[in-house]
Amino acid sequence: MKNIELQSILNRCVEKTASFQDFLTLIGLTNKDDLSALYQAAYQVKVNEVGNFVRLRGIIEFSNICNKDCLYCGIRKSNASFERFKMSKDEVLQSAEWAYEMNYGSVLLQAGERVDDEFIDFVEDCVKEIKLLSDNKLGITLSLGEQSRDTYARWFAAGAHRYLLRIETSNEELYKSLHPNDHSFDNRKKCLGWLRDAGYQVGTGVMIGFPRQSDEDLINDIMFFKEQDVDMIGMGPYIEHPDTPMSNSFLEYDAKKQHTLALKMIACTRLAMPNINIAASTALQALDQTGREKGLLAGANVIMPNLTDTKYRDKYKLYDGKPCLDENASQCRLCLEGRVAKIGEKIIYNEWGDSPHFKQRQKHKRD
Repeated sequence: MKNIELQSILNRCVEKTASFQDFLTLIGLTNKDDLSALYQAAYQVKVNEVGNFVRLRGIIEFSNICNKDCLYCGIRKSNASFERFKMSKDEVLQSAEWAYEMNYGSVLLQAGERVDDEFIDFVEDCVKEIKLLSDNKLGITLSLGEQSRDTYARWFAAGAHRYLLRIETSNEELYKSLHPNDHSFDNRKKCLGWLRDAGYQVGTGVMIGFPRQSDEDLINDIMFFKEQDVDMIGMGPYIEHPDTPMSNSFLEYDAKKQHTLALKMIACTRLAMPNINIAASTALQALDQTGREKGLLAGANVIMPNLTDTKYRDKYKLYDGKPCLDENASQCRLCLEGRVAKIGEKIIYNEWGDSPHFKQRQKHKRD
């Protein structure tokens, strides 16, 4: 498209006057120079609002046992092709202690979804003991799916302060295409409200580029993020897993196209919500060797290195081709430092890395 027209749209984004159609135009860009202009604009907004610093969330994937049967997910309940595992509390705490000693500042506990008392108590105990071993210095994010209002409150009281619950898509009909009939779109939305009520920094996100999803759906997703007033976003490109009902759903899967669409989504989200945290997902690297770096240059500011023991990693594959399965936590740390330095950014250690948006939201609440 003409440079002057594109620049006008990008200017409106920065001025916060962009329309739905403006964002629809941006998500539809294909020309290399146009894409470069989009990414550069989003990156500049990131630098202005949250800095050119990378925040770390060390992921501990402590169990692949899941009661959900989502049609796209590799650890879905009905997938019997791999061994299920659950780390012991000592193993979880050992990973968290390593993150604390390496000055990560924050960890993310992630697992398959369960709602039984044993699981709820286990998470609560882990959160409390991580707080103790780190003298309350290690921030804790949870990504453990739909729970009750009471469970969210218990985990928050134990010391967790951020929660990521992806909506996957804000289109209810598309949501149904991703889940069995016993899954509820309304309940997922309700959970986001309960998280906010409990006091969490609230995160959500979507899958990008799955079958039947349109550009309009993706922009509606961004509007949903704004409507929910979320503090952080975790989203990535859809990648098929061979042992799921949605495998082979594309006649021809185009990895490059999926990767570019994900970068455009990061950039558009940054332009729409300048001061939130946005993760450069590991799935980006599954499609492109420098995918996470490109995500940072398109507006993301968070990376989530894997701290899970390598003996468990190949059993926690939500999608096919997940990278870094054989890298231990120390190797991953050194690799990330080098990758981030090459693009002129710097990892910030010893900080929780709360988004300016959350701090602003809290100030407005007090006022």
